[in-house]
Amino acid sequence: MIPSVSSPAAAAAGGVTSGAVRTAVGAVIRVALVEDDDWMRDSLVSQINAGPHFQCVGHYRTGEDALRQLVAARPDVVLMDINLPRMSGIECVRRLKELLPEVNVLMLTVYEESDRIFDSLKAGANGYLLKRAPRQELMEAIAHVHADGSPMTGSIARKVVHYFKQLGQAPRELETLSPREREILERLGEGAAYKEIAETLGLSLDTIRMHIRGIYRKLHVHSRGEVVAKYLRR
Repeated sequence: MIPSVSSPAAAAAGGVTSGAVRTAVGAVIRVALVEDDDWMRDSLVSQINAGPHFQCVGHYRTGEDALRQLVAARPDVVLMDINLPRMSGIECVRRLKELLPEVNVLMLTVYEESDRIFDSLKAGANGYLLKRAPRQELMEAIAHVHADGSPMTGSIARKVVHYFKQLGQAPRELETLSPREREILERLGEGAAYKEIAETLGLSLDTIRMHIRGIYRKLHVHSRGEVVAKYLRR
């Protein structure tokens, strides 16, 4: 998925059920929030702080405010509104990953806008979450991405396949998808669920998820390379 637990992505990832993703005993996931709507921001902060294993360590109205303060807050997971005023959520993710490369980012969106979500992934986001998701799904999505989960829907898989095909003339030093990664992406693009792909290929679910994480990493690396190349060509 990009992860939307309240979307077809949950099914694609093999299903996310109550308690499917748990934190270590006593562990607290530090969450920060970037959301310009006051009501939505307050609601999300309350939901996050209501759980024993989650703590909201910062909430911001704009991307500019977030970038000034997130390094000090040191969150594990950032919830980022995709449609922020002035600096967009996508641009904020790109800059945030330069400051905090290891932070996990979930984009917040009202609709499943695949083009904008894909741009967010290229910028470094780990997934997305629909704003209408109930609290249980919100908590599970945060815990899942914190545990290195990066689900991927079929629509996004097709975009990733197309993107890497366009890199046919890319410099040799850039990584390309392995045959196994291409195979998994193609099956995701056809609508297969993670569990179905694992059974067909004779792999474990954890191995499928490992390959998806590798695809995301290569997507981020290529996207950063594109930005640098465009700058150098100016």
